[in-house]
Amino acid sequence: MKARISEEVPFDFIRYANCWEDAEVLLKGLSPIPGARILSVASGGDNSFSLLSTNPSLVVAADINKTQLFLTELKKVSIQYLSYDNLLEFLGFAESNKRIQMFNDIKGLMSSDAQKYWSSHLEEINKGIINRGKFERYFQLFSKWILPLIHYSSATEELLRIKPEEEQKEYYRNHWNSWRWKLLFKLFFSRAVMGKMGRDPQFFSEVKVPVSTYIFLKAEKHLQSKDAQDNQILRYNLTGNFGTLLPNYLLPENIHSIKSNIERLVIREGYVHEVAKNFKAFHCMNLSNIFEYLSNKEYTETVSMLLETSEKGCKMGYWNLMVPRRISGTFPQKVSYQKELSQLLSQSDKGFFYNQFIIDVVV
Repeated sequence: MKARISEEVPFDFIRYANCWEDAEVLLKGLSPIPGARILSVASGGDNSFSLLSTNPSLVVAADINKTQLFLTELKKVSIQYLSYDNLLEFLGFAESNKRIQMFNDIKGLMSSDAQKYWSSHLEEINKGIINRGKFERYFQLFSKWILPLIHYSSATEELLRIKPEEEQKEYYRNHWNSWRWKLLFKLFFSRAVMGKMGRDPQFFSEVKVPVSTYIFLKAEKHLQSKDAQDNQILRYNLTGNFGTLLPNYLLPENIHSIKSNIERLVIREGYVHEVAKNFKAFHCMNLSNIFEYLSNKEYTETVSMLLETSEKGCKMGYWNLMVPRRISGTFPQKVSYQKELSQLLSQSDKGFFYNQFIIDVVV
């Protein structure tokens, strides 16, 4: 895995400026008790911050992409030292002409490596860092250049307008789901285009299903539901911004506890199972969708090492996208599948493109 992922996939830029997994289903699934020790895949940092709202004793945010950790550290320091309004401006959720000034105010509180990186990428900060990941620019390309070939912006707003579900279904079927939508959506979200412009071709090495058809069917189901209307993930997908919808870690009801617990977040570079060995005794794990990228052998080895660092009763939360993996199916004597809970949370998942969200418990 090290050779294939670390050497073949470039990690010298921000791939994900935000987490694209639903923090709400993660929190409900893991339901950490106060004082829990939590292992979390860092990515954009967002869901690791959300886990701080549960009053844990420790959250270890790990990632093999050092640039993602620089991003997580930038967000961490901004949460810690900026006012709420300034935080929204600095990250890019609100308009601002003082982001560089705010960065200069807080940069001395960062590690030397992170400070050096961001000092040489000031333009990324100036444009609002939440919009500067490769994946985010992929969605912006879709919303700015592809979607206007299909629908007017007024049609997008009508699709996202709060209304009864039957009206939502009727609008999708009779107005939105045109031949242009079907054709251009499937072209843009094909394996080739997404691999080149959104993710990385290596991330599809284990995928055996037709990518564009899979994503289209998931989108089709979600766009006909009432849940589409207040989904910040979908709004970004279709408009290139979050509008007034905020991710979980920035909701007013969560930010105070996150800020209070921010020093309990520890950031570490490395594969999540290797980082875990330095801490051990975890009660919860947010494993994102890391198993999507691994061969069967790599997946089994990774899980084996994670189990060695897990306390009895440890809850493992993770997503399946297009590669079906379930720890409890691989290690049935060691891990119990929370089937009913997993299925319930999968149904309400704002990350509509994921196939399922899984909660397994170490026995």
